Amino acid sequence: MNLVGPSDLQTLLAGLPDGATVAISGAGGGLLEPEEALQAFERAFLATGRPRGITLVHALGMGDRKTTGTNRFAHEGMVRRVIGGHWIWSPAMLKLAQENRIEAYCLPSGVLTHLFREIGAGRPGLFTHVGLGTFCDPRLQGGRCNARATEPIVDLMQIDGQDVLRYRPFPVDVAVIRGTYADAHGNISAVEEPADLDSYPIALAAKHCGGIVVAQVREIVRDGRLRPREISVPGNLVDHVLVAPHQRQTYHGPYDLALAGLGPDAAFALPEPGEDLVRRIVALRGAEEMIEGATVNFGFGMSAGVAEEIVRRGQGGRYWFTIEQGIHGGQLLTGDLFGIAANPLAILSSAAQFDLYSGGLLDQTFLGLAEMDGQGNVNVSHFGGQISGPGGFIDISQGARKVVFCGSFDAKGARLSLNGEGLRIERHGEVRKLVRQVAGVTFSGPEALRRGQEVIYITERAVFRLTPDGVELTEVAPGIDIRADILDRMAFEPILREPRRMEQRHFASAEAVLA
Repeated sequence: MNLVGPSDLQTLLAGLPDGATVAISGAGGGLLEPEEALQAFERAFLATGRPRGITLVHALGMGDRKTTGTNRFAHEGMVRRVIGGHWIWSPAMLKLAQENRIEAYCLPSGVLTHLFREIGAGRPGLFTHVGLGTFCDPRLQGGRCNARATEPIVDLMQIDGQDVLRYRPFPVDVAVIRGTYADAHGNISAVEEPADLDSYPIALAAKHCGGIVVAQVREIVRDGRLRPREISVPGNLVDHVLVAPHQRQTYHGPYDLALAGLGPDAAFALPEPGEDLVRRIVALRGAEEMIEGATVNFGFGMSAGVAEEIVRRGQGGRYWFTIEQGIHGGQLLTGDLFGIAANPLAILSSAAQFDLYSGGLLDQTFLGLAEMDGQGNVNVSHFGGQISGPGGFIDISQGARKVVFCGSFDAKGARLSLNGEGLRIERHGEVRKLVRQVAGVTFSGPEALRRGQEVIYITERAVFRLTPDGVELTEVAPGIDIRADILDRMAFEPILREPRRMEQRHFASAEAVLA
């Protein structure tokens, strides 16, 4: 292990060869984000023009939408190619992608995490069903997200008569990870962090490829201080350690041991239901889809409102909550701390968590809904000609037995109210979300039917289900005109049999909270 200061690291990074591949670990909200190390990359480039033309790879999104995380690399000439699982935390990098100044690729977070593991083990890529029928499938976009991204990185193959995708391996020259502690042997422990994420697979990949591993930690401790089971990356995989004594646990501030499951147990206040009528109705209706005793995943955004509703009811103990960052149980946090739980029951690596999802051991998931079409396809990754990235959405939605999508019926300028009869549309949104063809396939309806999944789409005014015959309208909100407020506001014709009325109590409960 070599202890380095910020200036030493900056000099080291300026000496990287052109075109090096850099893999970084971390997640939204500052979770395990090696910010001081990432700053060294940026300072080296601004001072010397190097490293140059690098390929940046990250499974989860990092940044504060301003300067931190992957924003540190968003300088023309510094990066040639980005392969990311989630992009929205870095508007500067999104701008480079949208203007075709870099090669932009997007792959599922679990795929990238597992691909790091395969690279580190010297295997010929990742072979998986994850991504079939989505924009990652080479029959669609193959993960390419702009005109400059021309090189294929995904292959369609058949094994035992079944379609699979092979995600191609690539060399990793530098891995950048973070922990809480390092000892004199270079062992890294993330014991006081809220997650482990993919630090080990990334470090393994770099070492297999003859690259280097840079670990940022808060503190160096004496030998024997760290218990063997607290080590997330062993010292033989670590080359350089940067001590950042003021690193924060998250963007919200100093270390809170409750977020690492080390107690003392702390109660985090749930956000108030607020005045978002649509979110409230969708949460109340979505909660009715919960399966007693189920292993459940909740996605970011409106679907997280379902989790909040369950916790408010004091029913959290009736379900086994999981999130893609590797967390089991605990009180799920929301907003920009989504992906973290207070007082978790277990913390696994994200690679292990994605194994669980890929293996079909998730009973149900609640995910966001930005666009859907008549085939039951859902888009949450492509908007207005730019990418946001799916994060773990594809891995999760393809592996769950039951998928519940939660979202507003339309967007931009919609105004709704409640009256004694139910829901009233005072103004329709300017943007239709139920479209003829989604801008990007993040979830494939035909693939879901082939897999035998149960799929439900919940909005504030209508509920739909995916059937072998197509998307069926099954429920309509009280007070809603089925023709004027639903069918005429869609770009496809759903199957109509005998849609029933959504239960009045969901709207009464929403009205009571908002009164």
